[in-house]
Amino acid sequence: MARSNNVRGPTSALTEFLKESGITPTTIARRVRTRQVEQPAPVAGPSRQAENDESAEADVAENDEPVEREYNSDNLDEDDEVPLKKKRKLTKAAEAKLKAQAKAKAKKGKKKDDDDYSDDGSDEEDAYTALSKMWKDETKPPNGSLIECSKCGNEFSVTQYTRQAPNGGWLCHSCLKASGVDPFKKPAAPRKRKPLTEKRNVTHFEEHRLPSLANMCIKVVSSHIDDVEALGDIGSMNLDSIAKAIAKDRSLTPENATLFYDVQNTNLTLYDATNLTPPSLCALASLNPNLTTLRLDFCGRMDNSVLAAWNKSLPALTRIELLGPFLVHASTWQSFFESHPKLTGFLITQSPRFDVKCIESLVENCEGLTELRLKEVGKLADDFLPHIKKLAGQLTYLDLSSPGEPEAVSNDALTDLLTAVGAGLRHLDLSGHALLGDGFLFQGLKPHTRQLESLALALTPELTDAGVAEFFATWAGAAAPPNPPLRHAALGRNPELGGAALAALLAHSGAALESVDVNGWKAAPEDVLNTLGARAPRLRRVDVGWCREASDWTVKALVEGCPDLVEVKVWGCQRVTANCPRKRGVAVVGIEAQNFV
Repeated sequence: MARSNNVRGPTSALTEFLKESGITPTTIARRVRTRQVEQPAPVAGPSRQAENDESAEADVAENDEPVEREYNSDNLDEDDEVPLKKKRKLTKAAEAKLKAQAKAKAKKGKKKDDDDYSDDGSDEEDAYTALSKMWKDETKPPNGSLIECSKCGNEFSVTQYTRQAPNGGWLCHSCLKASGVDPFKKPAAPRKRKPLTEKRNVTHFEEHRLPSLANMCIKVVSSHIDDVEALGDIGSMNLDSIAKAIAKDRSLTPENATLFYDVQNTNLTLYDATNLTPPSLCALASLNPNLTTLRLDFCGRMDNSVLAAWNKSLPALTRIELLGPFLVHASTWQSFFESHPKLTGFLITQSPRFDVKCIESLVENCEGLTELRLKEVGKLADDFLPHIKKLAGQLTYLDLSSPGEPEAVSNDALTDLLTAVGAGLRHLDLSGHALLGDGFLFQGLKPHTRQLESLALALTPELTDAGVAEFFATWAGAAAPPNPPLRHAALGRNPELGGAALAALLAHSGAALESVDVNGWKAAPEDVLNTLGARAPRLRRVDVGWCREASDWTVKALVEGCPDLVEVKVWGCQRVTANCPRKRGVAVVGIEAQNFV
């Protein structure tokens, strides 16, 4: 069976010699047939025919073995008239040797020679490639050798760019270029393919006016905060702005924190105290002995020694707000409350060691407490609430959001708590309580709240759209006097709420709302979302993220209907595009424009 393929391998010097001598597979086959004809014809018969075939194959194997093996190694195409029936099997040692030679050639980076011919005689290689591959047959002298050019006869030094002449010998660089071959030609770089993956670009639109001179000075001071003491006293008017600016890149250190310290300070706020060590926090109290209000965000390095120092260094402290006091133990909290009986505001977030004995000590020692925040406190449970009930009649701010266990506080316990303290509350945050349902709205909030201005009930999956709608529809006339409209409403991440609840909320509090969070209200229809701008004209911050029906028209209604608007969050709103209306001073955050890059 004739074989026709395009498999080509490296051409050896012997192959080239045989080709120039006219020895081809066709001549070899003709020689075999000639020998078979010259032999006497044997008697016909099956056994004699087999012997003749075997003898013919033996002649080919013995007499022409080198030629046949050479051509087989080169993978040359065989003629249709040559029926090579057998191939000698290589030993394992020979196969291993051939594999080793192939690997050695691959490591040297030798290119495959395309000098072999095909049956149709076609040549698909370009002139430069075919010529350069054909010249690789003769052994090249080592680099640095002096040889004569086979064309011009001039002596030149062999380099890695030296190429062989078609008729033998080697060409210098000048003659090689004259023949149309550039020895210094580099292979073309492969074309880079564009990735097929889809990338999501999130667009934020925020237009800023030209910064004022004060803002420019604050930016310069914050970028050179370590050297700011050379300017002397810069005053206290812009210290808060500088503190916010350096908190963005956590530039506050124990060395430059003294910029904010003053013996006359009564109010101190540091928005990022990550780099402040316990000794520097103790020095803070020593250098600001008259503080009455202190706020420290990200104060994770605070430990028992810091509060122990504050017990003596901050005798006038009345309000403290801490974010992340992880290392403070329960006994240290108790001693702090005992040394600060004048506390009116205690607001902490993320304090896993704060337990029921701490809240008991706080209520007993700080009888004038009006603000209480126990946010993300891991041990918060029902046994905390009876102690908080003792603050009835004086508590105006209560935040018990995100307990360590979402089901640690029951619906009945929270209802009982509001029965005692609800009348004076202006801010209430009970987000993250998984057991909170519609019953709490009608038994806790509706009959016992009179002055509530801010309500946060996010991540309360038991609330229903119909229940919330009925609550807001009847809340205004539930008591005498009724609860006034809310200024801040955060009911996000409640997927069961929708159009009825939003319409009732706008009917009850739309005229006074300054911020509203309906993030995740996937069932809220577009026509109700588009009324936010008209029914709540005092809105400043709006979060309609992951509301499936929010669109460009929703943003248009907000920017046109709310003159004081500063921020609109539209994360996950696929119908809000990059072409949504924009307004100077209004930041539209989270536009997810789908672009293929």
